[in-house]
Amino acid sequence: MKKNTILWMAVSAVVMLVFPWLAVTFVKGDAGMAVCFLLFFAVNPLYSVIIGAFAGRDFRRLWSLPVISAVLFLVGTWIFFDMGETAFVLYAAVYLALGTAVMLIFMLIRKKTQK
Repeated sequence: MKKNTILWMAVSAVVMLVFPWLAVTFVKGDAGMAVCFLLFFAVNPLYSVIIGAFAGRDFRRLWSLPVISAVLFLVGTWIFFDMGETAFVLYAAVYLALGTAVMLIFMLIRKKTQK
């Protein structure tokens, strides 16, 4: 299980740190804005749901994965876009809420199916 945790943390770092860096570095102008919208409204929420589902499989050990993912998003956007922008805190809170909600749902489903 420890290998899975390290793998998911590495994937979180790629999605939340490398993707914004790629968007800022290689995509310019209006296309860059479109890529950022894709990241903020499609890729990152979907990833938060996926990581929440994985964390719900073993809540006691993996509860921190949605938190780490949200923190990495905040760090990545502050580094590559605008340091201290409060809108990114709101996005991170939404991603954290999505991941946590899915994690709790999967935890409850797992408990019900084990009985």
